[in-house]
Amino acid sequence: MYIKKILVAVAVLGIIGLGIFSYIIYDMIFSPNTAFSEENASVYIPTGADYTEVREQLSPLVRNLEEFDQVAEKKGYHNNIKAGHFIIERGMNNNEIINALRSRNVPVWVVFNNQERLEDLAGRVAGQIEADSAALIRVMKDSGYLAENQFEERNALAMYLPNKYEFYWNTSAEDFRERMKKEYDRFWTEDRLKKASEIGLTPLEVMVVASIVQKETAKVDERRRVAGVYMNRIKNGWKLDADPTVIYALKDRYQNFDTIIKRVLYKDLTLDSPYNTYLYKELPPGPITMPDISSIDAVLNYEDHDYFYFVADVKNFGYHKFSKTLAQHNANKRQYVKWINEQKINR
Repeated sequence: MYIKKILVAVAVLGIIGLGIFSYIIYDMIFSPNTAFSEENASVYIPTGADYTEVREQLSPLVRNLEEFDQVAEKKGYHNNIKAGHFIIERGMNNNEIINALRSRNVPVWVVFNNQERLEDLAGRVAGQIEADSAALIRVMKDSGYLAENQFEERNALAMYLPNKYEFYWNTSAEDFRERMKKEYDRFWTEDRLKKASEIGLTPLEVMVVASIVQKETAKVDERRRVAGVYMNRIKNGWKLDADPTVIYALKDRYQNFDTIIKRVLYKDLTLDSPYNTYLYKELPPGPITMPDISSIDAVLNYEDHDYFYFVADVKNFGYHKFSKTLAQHNANKRQYVKWINEQKINR
């Protein structure tokens, strides 16, 4: 009888112990284990990362890291690390966190515009995906790839159309370049190619003229008119005489693209550079900035008019005064020069 009571007691204790153990396990797996107050938190796991790196990123985000370690080991996550961008939602338990890290690579938005050089573009993109700027600039300037796709280093910027794109964060430099080439090819539809041919320009030449239009005016509603001025000059065999090309030539000559030049001086017009359209009739060898789609389409659909000149309108800032004759242009220009001198803008 006594032994029977002992066995019953042991059994009861075992059941209680098992219950406690089961509760601990259940609590460890299924109780909320986040430590942030926001709705969610992002985790960026690099390619080739091990569990130690993942653990370091999670340290400030989970309430009990040791419990997470135990569940991760039980679920075999240590040996199944995935690279990418993952989102942890507030209140997730360890099981949900691991499932999110293992199978829910969430895309990121990559945005870029107004870059003047491949180096600037690489730096901008590197801040948004895993690939660093060195890897990006290396593939962007790959001479073999450029030649294979009818580009050169000086015009390769044309391949990257400014926009907002969805990428996986762990996209490689090569995959980024390939995606951009596909976007470029997709942009140049039969209709756009036909329009380029009709105005006597190749797609790359359109991009070069569009980059000048982009620099000349920030007003989208004025770009077709500005494009029409340059197309009139091209059709009549004139030099473009575009101030933004001279500014780019100066930056390119001194390799100082951070400098701000607000005024082009007469001495600048003599700078011997293929980008100086005051000196050379040919188009610059590549875009002087990254033209956005509105500037490209402004060239393809330029306004048909008789204007050959334009200058900044000092009474309607951001816009320009257009003229058909040099005499009219010089009169407009005197107003502008008077105003810029009053502002004491010397460079």
